[in-house]
Amino acid sequence: MKSIIEKLESGTSQEKINALESLAFTGDLEMIRKIISKLDDNDIQVRGEAFSSLILNENEISELLIKSLSSESKYVRGYVALVLANRNDSNAIPEIIKLTNDKSSMVRSCALGALGHLKAKQAKEAIEDCLTDSNLEVKKSALQAAILIDDKISENRIKEISKEKDPELERLLVNIKRKSGPEGI
Repeated sequence: MKSIIEKLESGTSQEKINALESLAFTGDLEMIRKIISKLDDNDIQVRGEAFSSLILNENEISELLIKSLSSESKYVRGYVALVLANRNDSNAIPEIIKLTNDKSSMVRSCALGALGHLKAKQAKEAIEDCLTDSNLEVKKSALQAAILIDDKISENRIKEISKEKDPELERLLVNIKRKSGPEGI
């Protein structure tokens, strides 16, 4: 184990990736913490392998993942929300909702993606609040989440969002209009 920890802390990117691959099924909580910390690695491939290892891990690690949603690292907060969603952990929804107000737009976007994936209807208000976010990517994530939870958006809100003139946003709005009908809510 010591050798694996050393590789994770100071190894090359490939050594870190190999170590993470070997830990995909560990139940050791200290090792899980190390894997979570690699979501903040400088190398995107290392972050990706840590992400995969956490999703594939079949042990009961939800409590530790949920605690990690309050990490100092925006990458840890954002990616852990997505890990929890990919693990279909609906117990995490209340904590993920809190991330829709995070100072990082990347974290807000990840949280919205997670809530949409989890079909978290109880997040409707938080998702709708993000439709007026100052960040375009967050607005797109909020629209996608609204679609996934079958939310109906008012015609006035749709008109307001349409002012952005972004092709992807417009495509999402077409889907929302289909679901909302002429009246919205």
